[in-house]
Amino acid sequence: MIKKFRISYNKIITYIILLILSAVILMPVIFMICGSLMGKSEILNSFGNLITDNKSVNGKFHIIPEQVTLIGYADVFLLDPSYLIKFWISIFIAVTIVLAQVIISCVSAYGLAKFKFPFKNAIFYLVVILMMLPVQVTLVPNYILFDKMGLIGSYLSVILPGIFGTFGVFLLTQVFSAIPNDMIEAAKIDGANHFQILVRIIIPCSKTGIASLIILCFIDSWNMIEQPLAFLKDYLKYPLSIFLSRINDTKLDIAFVCGVLAIIPVFILFLFFKDALIKGVEYSNMK
Repeated sequence: MIKKFRISYNKIITYIILLILSAVILMPVIFMICGSLMGKSEILNSFGNLITDNKSVNGKFHIIPEQVTLIGYADVFLLDPSYLIKFWISIFIAVTIVLAQVIISCVSAYGLAKFKFPFKNAIFYLVVILMMLPVQVTLVPNYILFDKMGLIGSYLSVILPGIFGTFGVFLLTQVFSAIPNDMIEAAKIDGANHFQILVRIIIPCSKTGIASLIILCFIDSWNMIEQPLAFLKDYLKYPLSIFLSRINDTKLDIAFVCGVLAIIPVFILFLFFKDALIKGVEYSNMK
């Protein structure tokens, strides 16, 4: 009985700690959703000092809206569509990068995982090194290259570096390596070429790893800030992430609504592919 009581007591302590950590992690999201349901004056009165450093604002801090209003959503969806346009620009950039990177990563990873050629390991280690480089390191070389190509100000200058990201090659190489070679040899005996093997065997057997790549690549592309700031010169072409990084005290209500919009695609992806994401992270730790 004492042992059972200790186990129950330890579980209770564990659950309490997890609840506290969950509350801390979810607080910014709750803060944002509640803020999107407030009017501009109530936002400033409630926590204007916390966000804007405006010492002249003397209000009572509270998170739950005293008066629920959807005027911020009306502004974003009806009165000023420029913010909704930024949302769809972000969707366009992220989806384009994800689709192209998945295709290139599948082809490259298939070669690294199932072919034997000189300097194969050296190429793979080079992929790992490039994967570890922060994006800030490549901004200047990319800017010079795109400037020579006349792509500065075009969405291609933002999309191309994302398409040729090396993380997808690294992840899928690990995933494809776990597929038995006997399956490939059997397909070759049946007359299948490499394209058919990749499409009909490798990819169907690697749905979990590919799904995790889609989620991670989408999140990275969705939240990019440095690349659009460096390569896009027209404010009207900026994605939603740029607006969220430039919040000021005159558009706090709009910022909260756009913040809610920003988490919806990521939340939907995680909701449907959370198991694939976990298994994909496990694959990335193989070997």
